Amino acid sequence: MSNLIHKSLLQSRSPLISFQRFRGKINIQRPRQPHYERARVLELVKPVYREPEFNAPCREADRNKSIKHIENQYEKIIAREVRNWLEHSQMIAFVHLNSIRQEDFFKVQVALHRMQMNIKIYSKSIIRQAVDGTKYEAIKPLFDAKTALILCPDETKIRQLLNVLKKTPQFILMAGIIQGQFLSKTEFVNFAALPDLTTARAQLAAVLDSAGAKIVSDLECHQNQLVTMLDSYVRLSGSDEKTSKTEPGSDES
Repeated sequence: MSNLIHKSLLQSRSPLISFQRFRGKINIQRPRQPHYERARVLELVKPVYREPEFNAPCREADRNKSIKHIENQYEKIIAREVRNWLEHSQMIAFVHLNSIRQEDFFKVQVALHRMQMNIKIYSKSIIRQAVDGTKYEAIKPLFDAKTALILCPDETKIRQLLNVLKKTPQFILMAGIIQGQFLSKTEFVNFAALPDLTTARAQLAAVLDSAGAKIVSDLECHQNQLVTMLDSYVRLSGSDEKTSKTEPGSDES
Protein backbone atom coordinates (compact mmCIF):
# COMPACT_ATOMS: atom_id res chain seq x y z
CA MET A 1 0.00 0.00 0.00
CA SER A 2 2.83 2.39 0.86
CA ASN A 3 4.53 1.63 -2.42
CA LEU A 4 1.31 2.37 -4.29
CA ILE A 5 0.88 5.70 -2.50
CA HIS A 6 4.54 6.61 -3.11
CA LYS A 7 4.37 5.77 -6.80
CA SER A 8 0.94 7.24 -7.61
CA LEU A 9 0.23 10.07 -5.18
CA LEU A 10 3.62 11.31 -3.95
CA GLN A 11 5.50 11.20 -7.25
CA SER A 12 6.59 14.65 -8.59
CA ARG A 13 7.17 15.36 -12.21
CA SER A 14 9.66 17.97 -13.45
CA PRO A 15 8.42 20.22 -16.26
CA LEU A 16 9.96 19.70 -19.67
CA ILE A 17 11.50 22.88 -21.08
CA SER A 18 12.38 23.17 -24.75
CA PHE A 19 13.85 26.18 -26.48
CA GLN A 20 12.60 27.16 -29.90
CA ARG A 21 14.05 29.71 -32.23
CA PHE A 22 11.99 32.50 -33.79
CA ARG A 23 10.05 31.20 -36.74
CA GLY A 24 11.18 33.79 -39.22
CA LYS A 25 14.75 34.52 -40.28
CA ILE A 26 16.32 37.41 -38.38
CA ASN A 27 17.36 40.26 -40.65
CA ILE A 28 20.46 41.84 -39.18
CA GLN A 29 20.77 44.66 -41.73
CA ARG A 30 17.12 45.74 -41.49
CA PRO A 31 15.88 44.68 -38.05
CA ARG A 32 12.22 44.81 -37.12
CA GLN A 33 10.96 48.04 -35.55
CA PRO A 34 10.51 47.83 -31.77
CA HIS A 35 7.13 48.01 -30.08
CA TYR A 36 5.56 51.43 -29.68
CA GLU A 37 6.12 51.61 -25.92
CA ARG A 38 9.71 50.42 -26.24
CA ALA A 39 10.33 52.90 -29.03
CA ARG A 40 9.09 55.73 -26.77
CA VAL A 41 11.49 54.67 -24.00
CA LEU A 42 14.42 54.39 -26.41
CA GLU A 43 13.71 57.85 -27.80
CA LEU A 44 13.55 59.25 -24.29
CA VAL A 45 16.90 57.83 -23.15
CA LYS A 46 18.74 58.67 -26.40
CA PRO A 47 21.83 60.82 -25.51
CA VAL A 48 22.00 64.36 -26.83
CA TYR A 49 25.46 65.68 -27.72
CA ARG A 50 26.13 69.37 -27.91
CA GLU A 51 27.57 70.48 -31.22
CA PRO A 52 31.11 71.81 -30.66
CA GLU A 53 31.88 75.40 -31.42
CA PHE A 54 33.90 76.32 -34.46
CA ASN A 55 36.87 77.71 -32.50
CA ALA A 56 36.74 75.21 -29.63
CA PRO A 57 40.15 73.60 -30.42
CA CYS A 58 41.85 77.00 -30.41
CA ARG A 59 40.31 77.91 -27.06
CA GLU A 60 41.35 74.56 -25.60
CA ALA A 61 44.92 75.05 -26.81
CA ASP A 62 45.09 78.53 -25.26
CA ARG A 63 43.69 77.17 -22.01
CA ASN A 64 46.35 74.46 -21.90
CA LYS A 65 49.11 77.00 -22.50
CA SER A 66 47.89 79.14 -19.65
CA ILE A 67 48.12 76.20 -17.22
CA LYS A 68 51.59 76.08 -15.70
CA HIS A 69 53.46 72.79 -15.80
CA ILE A 70 53.54 71.12 -12.40
CA GLU A 71 56.92 69.55 -11.71
CA ASN A 72 56.96 65.99 -10.49
CA GLN A 73 59.17 65.85 -7.42
CA TYR A 74 59.59 62.09 -7.68
CA GLU A 75 60.90 62.43 -11.24
CA LYS A 76 63.39 65.04 -10.01
CA ILE A 77 64.74 62.57 -7.45
CA ILE A 78 65.07 59.83 -10.09
CA ALA A 79 66.73 62.29 -12.51
CA ARG A 80 69.28 63.17 -9.82
CA GLU A 81 69.97 59.45 -9.40
CA VAL A 82 70.45 59.02 -13.17
CA ARG A 83 72.91 61.90 -13.28
CA ASN A 84 74.86 60.33 -10.42
CA TRP A 85 75.01 57.02 -12.36
CA LEU A 86 76.27 58.79 -15.47
CA GLU A 87 78.98 60.74 -13.65
CA HIS A 88 80.37 57.82 -11.62
CA SER A 89 80.31 55.07 -14.27
CA GLN A 90 83.46 54.47 -16.29
CA MET A 91 81.58 52.48 -18.95
CA ILE A 92 78.01 53.11 -20.16
CA ALA A 93 76.29 51.17 -22.95
CA PHE A 94 73.04 52.28 -24.61
CA VAL A 95 70.98 49.27 -25.65
CA HIS A 96 67.74 49.24 -27.64
CA LEU A 97 65.21 46.82 -26.14
CA ASN A 98 63.08 44.68 -28.40
CA SER A 99 60.26 42.44 -27.24
CA ILE A 100 61.64 40.05 -24.63
CA ARG A 101 60.15 37.75 -22.00
CA GLN A 102 60.56 38.77 -18.39
CA GLU A 103 62.27 35.44 -17.67
CA ASP A 104 64.94 36.09 -20.31
CA PHE A 105 65.35 39.67 -19.11
CA PHE A 106 65.93 38.43 -15.57
CA LYS A 107 68.64 36.04 -16.82
CA VAL A 108 70.44 38.96 -18.47
CA GLN A 109 70.18 40.95 -15.25
CA VAL A 110 71.75 38.09 -13.30
CA ALA A 111 74.60 37.72 -15.83
CA LEU A 112 75.35 41.45 -15.69
CA HIS A 113 75.12 41.55 -11.90
CA ARG A 114 77.77 38.83 -11.64
CA MET A 115 80.12 41.13 -13.56
CA GLN A 116 79.26 44.11 -11.32
CA MET A 117 77.08 45.76 -13.97
CA ASN A 118 73.65 47.31 -13.60
CA ILE A 119 70.92 47.65 -16.21
CA LYS A 120 68.49 50.55 -15.82
CA ILE A 121 65.41 51.62 -17.80
CA TYR A 122 64.15 55.21 -17.53
CA SER A 123 61.54 57.27 -19.34
CA LYS A 124 62.38 60.00 -21.80
CA SER A 125 61.23 62.79 -19.46
CA ILE A 126 63.51 61.59 -16.65
CA ILE A 127 66.51 61.36 -18.99
CA ARG A 128 65.77 64.87 -20.28
CA GLN A 129 65.73 66.27 -16.75
CA ALA A 130 68.93 64.40 -15.88
CA VAL A 131 71.09 65.49 -18.84
CA ASP A 132 69.85 69.03 -19.52
CA GLY A 133 72.74 71.45 -19.13
CA THR A 134 75.37 68.70 -18.85
CA LYS A 135 77.88 67.14 -21.23
CA TYR A 136 75.53 64.18 -21.75
CA GLU A 137 72.87 66.09 -23.72
CA ALA A 138 73.84 64.21 -26.90
CA ILE A 139 72.24 61.00 -25.59
CA LYS A 140 68.67 62.38 -25.56
CA PRO A 141 67.83 61.24 -29.16
CA LEU A 142 68.69 57.65 -28.15
CA PHE A 143 65.68 57.56 -25.83
CA ASP A 144 63.02 58.26 -28.45
CA ALA A 145 62.40 54.49 -28.37
CA LYS A 146 62.68 52.03 -25.49
CA THR A 147 66.33 52.18 -24.43
CA ALA A 148 68.19 50.68 -21.48
CA LEU A 149 71.39 51.80 -19.77
CA ILE A 150 74.09 49.30 -18.82
CA LEU A 151 76.41 50.89 -16.23
CA CYS A 152 79.75 49.58 -15.01
CA PRO A 153 82.44 51.19 -12.81
CA ASP A 154 85.22 49.31 -14.66
CA GLU A 155 85.82 49.91 -18.37
CA THR A 156 88.04 46.83 -18.70
CA LYS A 157 84.96 44.55 -18.66
CA ILE A 158 83.80 45.66 -22.07
CA ARG A 159 84.55 42.26 -23.61
CA GLN A 160 82.34 40.47 -21.07
CA LEU A 161 79.55 42.94 -21.84
CA LEU A 162 79.80 42.29 -25.58
CA ASN A 163 79.68 38.54 -24.96
CA VAL A 164 76.44 38.91 -22.99
CA LEU A 165 74.90 41.12 -25.68
CA LYS A 166 75.96 38.63 -28.35
CA LYS A 167 73.99 35.89 -26.59
CA THR A 168 70.90 38.14 -26.28
CA PRO A 169 69.64 39.17 -29.74
CA GLN A 170 66.79 41.19 -28.16
CA PHE A 171 69.40 43.73 -26.97
CA ILE A 172 70.86 45.89 -29.76
CA LEU A 173 73.91 47.99 -28.94
CA MET A 174 73.60 51.56 -30.26
CA ALA A 175 76.42 53.57 -28.64
CA GLY A 176 78.48 53.88 -25.48
CA ILE A 177 80.52 56.12 -23.21
CA ILE A 178 84.03 55.15 -22.07
CA GLN A 179 85.67 57.39 -19.45
CA GLY A 180 83.46 60.33 -20.39
CA GLN A 181 84.06 59.94 -24.15
CA PHE A 182 81.00 59.34 -26.32
CA LEU A 183 81.63 56.47 -28.78
CA SER A 184 79.63 55.04 -31.64
CA LYS A 185 78.87 51.33 -31.90
CA THR A 186 81.91 50.68 -34.15
CA GLU A 187 84.25 52.63 -31.89
CA PHE A 188 82.82 50.88 -28.84
CA VAL A 189 83.50 47.46 -30.36
CA ASN A 190 86.98 48.48 -31.52
CA PHE A 191 87.81 49.65 -28.01
CA ALA A 192 87.19 46.11 -26.79
CA ALA A 193 89.92 44.83 -29.13
CA LEU A 194 92.53 47.10 -27.54
CA PRO A 195 94.88 45.60 -24.88
CA ASP A 196 94.64 46.59 -21.24
CA LEU A 197 96.51 49.56 -19.81
CA THR A 198 99.43 47.54 -18.41
CA THR A 199 100.07 45.79 -21.74
CA ALA A 200 99.77 49.07 -23.63
CA ARG A 201 102.33 50.70 -21.32
CA ALA A 202 104.71 47.77 -21.81
CA GLN A 203 104.31 48.03 -25.59
CA LEU A 204 104.93 51.78 -25.47
CA ALA A 205 108.04 51.31 -23.35
CA ALA A 206 109.33 48.69 -25.80
CA VAL A 207 108.71 51.02 -28.75
CA LEU A 208 110.51 53.90 -27.02
CA ASP A 209 113.41 51.64 -26.05
CA SER A 210 113.75 50.32 -29.61
CA ALA A 211 113.69 53.87 -30.96
CA GLY A 212 116.50 54.91 -28.60
CA ALA A 213 118.55 51.85 -29.45
CA LYS A 214 118.09 52.55 -33.18
CA ILE A 215 119.31 56.14 -32.74
CA VAL A 216 122.41 54.94 -30.86
CA SER A 217 123.13 52.32 -33.54
CA ASP A 218 122.72 54.93 -36.30
CA LEU A 219 125.14 57.30 -34.54
CA GLU A 220 127.74 54.57 -34.05
CA CYS A 221 127.33 53.12 -37.53
CA HIS A 222 130.16 55.07 -39.20
CA GLN A 223 132.58 54.48 -36.31
CA ASN A 224 131.84 50.75 -36.36
CA GLN A 225 132.34 50.61 -40.12
CA LEU A 226 135.68 52.44 -39.80
CA VAL A 227 136.86 50.09 -37.04
CA THR A 228 135.84 47.07 -39.11
CA MET A 229 137.63 48.34 -42.21
CA LEU A 230 140.82 49.13 -40.23
CA ASP A 231 140.74 45.72 -38.58
CA SER A 232 140.41 44.00 -41.96
CA TYR A 233 143.24 46.16 -43.35
CA VAL A 234 145.55 45.21 -40.47
CA ARG A 235 144.76 41.55 -40.96
CA LEU A 236 145.48 41.73 -44.68
CA SER A 237 148.80 43.56 -44.04
CA GLY A 238 149.90 40.94 -41.50
CA SER A 239 149.08 38.11 -43.87
CA ASP A 240 151.11 39.77 -46.69
CA GLU A 241 154.18 40.11 -44.49
CA LYS A 242 153.99 36.48 -43.47
CA THR A 243 153.81 35.28 -47.08
CA SER A 244 156.75 37.48 -48.12
CA LYS A 245 158.95 36.01 -45.36
CA THR A 246 158.14 32.44 -46.29
CA GLU A 247 159.01 32.88 -50.00
CA PRO A 248 162.47 31.31 -51.13
CA GLY A 249 165.39 33.80 -51.38
CA SER A 250 163.73 36.23 -49.12
CA ASP A 251 166.05 35.34 -46.15
CA GLU A 252 169.24 37.46 -45.75
CA SER A 253 172.54 35.66 -46.54
